Amino acid sequence: MKISVIGTGTGAPLDPAAEAALAGATLVVGGQRHLNAARERFGEFRAGVEQVVLGALAPALDTVEKHREAGRGPVVVLASGDPGFFGIVRALAERFGPATLDVRPGVSSVAMAFARAGLPWDDAVVVSAHGRDLRTAVNVCRAHPKAAVLTGPGAGPAEIGAELVHRAANRTLVVAAALGDPEHERVEWVSAAEAAARDDWGDAVSVVLCLDEARSVAPVRTVAGAQPGPGRWALDESEFGHRDSMITKFEVRALALSRMGPRLGDLVWDVGAGSGSMAVECARFGAAVVAIEKTSDGIDRIRANAAAHGVDVRPVHGAAPTVLSHLADPDAVFVGGGGGDLPGIVKICARRTRRTVVVALAALDRVPAVRSALADAGYDVDGVLLQSSRLAPLPGDVSRLAANNPVFLLWGDRRPTTPQREGAVQ
Repeated sequence: MKISVIGTGTGAPLDPAAEAALAGATLVVGGQRHLNAARERFGEFRAGVEQVVLGALAPALDTVEKHREAGRGPVVVLASGDPGFFGIVRALAERFGPATLDVRPGVSSVAMAFARAGLPWDDAVVVSAHGRDLRTAVNVCRAHPKAAVLTGPGAGPAEIGAELVHRAANRTLVVAAALGDPEHERVEWVSAAEAAARDDWGDAVSVVLCLDEARSVAPVRTVAGAQPGPGRWALDESEFGHRDSMITKFEVRALALSRMGPRLGDLVWDVGAGSGSMAVECARFGAAVVAIEKTSDGIDRIRANAAAHGVDVRPVHGAAPTVLSHLADPDAVFVGGGGGDLPGIVKICARRTRRTVVVALAALDRVPAVRSALADAGYDVDGVLLQSSRLAPLPGDVSRLAANNPVFLLWGDRRPTTPQREGAVQ
């Protein structure tokens, strides 16, 4: 016996097969508002129809299983929008197998929200904060010009706005509530600060769009969703503006990126960013990035390099470790500067980082102290000395090897059993 999974809740009428399944069901499972809507459309369920209000998922699935094992008749599960899109189809398929499901999708809340905003969404990144860590959604919003966040308790417009207000100043939020309900539907365009300041959003909000309005209509796409990783990384130094060759060389960036693993939903610090080459590289992989730099001309170069590569990098003007206290905890950190304060900076970064710290050093004398700082913080530490020579032309159409200055690269990976620093949503 098939389990009919019917997407509803955005105002579109059910197709005849979905209506027939609902009319013939002996068990109907759904949220209270879905059950109420079914009663309004078809009248009260006929006598003997068992109804389960969907709260905790496991008991509802147990009821479905017992009902089917007893051969009591057809089962219908009501859900919002498209139940295969961050919806109940996943749990049902895992429990009962895909072959048992007859899915009748409605219009997803994300599709409806973008329609109300008058925007295409093949280039949008969709992230769920419903029952999940809000920090991932916030980092996606910071890193990408068009994102949709599926909301939930503790992860609504106010919370999203509060996290973005000082970290992504050029983002606009489109808050969609009660989509498809002609009497109660609301779609509001607000700033992050305006969203954070309100406490009256209610529980009808299902999705928040986060937009950089200047880039909300992107060029035609071939692959939907988040951009895949960059085709090239460890870009040549000539692809960045920098001062007097004061830039992390591409050989160092290549290994550092492989150790850090920046990815969509991450937050990365580039400490002592200089030109911001590492920050830009991490942002090109989809991470949200903060570049800390103490010189004002360095801040200008970071902004220019980020703009040239079409990525969002938040520059922070100030000296580490002082300015680090105001930043959200990162997933990974690259430390490319610090001078005599380097061991102390690494110690603070290690205490707050969730995954990996990578440090580039030119001075041999500082290697033991940095290694100890990582080890003392509970990290597994490794490293290499990078000595590279590049081809350089000579007269007569021949080449020589030109040596770069050697660089020590140390990295520490947080041990899985090490308790992580707790704090507010990042």
